[in-house]
Amino acid sequence: MLIRDVMTTNVVTIPSSTSLADARRIMDAHRIRRLPVVDKGKLVGMVSRDTLDKAGPSKLTTFSVHELSYLLSKVTVKEVMKTDLVTVPPDATVEEAVTLAQSHKVGALVVLESGRVVGIATTNDIFYKIVNPMLGIDQPGIRLSIHKWEGIPNLQKILGIFGRFDAQIVTFYLMTHPDTGDRDFISHLKVSDPIGLMDELKKNGFEVHERAR
Repeated sequence: MLIRDVMTTNVVTIPSSTSLADARRIMDAHRIRRLPVVDKGKLVGMVSRDTLDKAGPSKLTTFSVHELSYLLSKVTVKEVMKTDLVTVPPDATVEEAVTLAQSHKVGALVVLESGRVVGIATTNDIFYKIVNPMLGIDQPGIRLSIHKWEGIPNLQKILGIFGRFDAQIVTFYLMTHPDTGDRDFISHLKVSDPIGLMDELKKNGFEVHERAR
């Protein structure tokens, strides 16, 4: 999957001459937490709600509320914006984008195409559009963890047991067990007799546990 498949388009941008007060009003109006800063079509920075919060309260110790409001109407985002941004092209894979974001410890990537801002991809975008469906979050059913399943022959056996219980697989994946380092087989199932299914797996020698959803 490519980053263009998960990014938010129609990105709201602001020039660096925007006041902090106006930047906050724009964020509130659009219900967003970040604003790319663009001057003459070129990305020059990013301002976030956290940045605005940090720029305001620190002044409260020396300024009155009215003075602070006046100050925020005069200070521009150019003075507080982050300029060392991490960007990706829209044809970058999600895996590449996640690796890049993690290595730079950022929660959002600006998507550039031919130097123009075409999108923004946040960790929330990736969770909602990829991770949540992959894990079956908010889907009905049970999630089983089968330890030490030992490869393809046993996988065929597990799937055969699922079939005998008419279990519908919502999703499945492998996860490294935090204690043993073994690869557990995690399956999210819709099944009418989950207790019977688990008992049958145990009778066939599998160590199985129901995981919290």
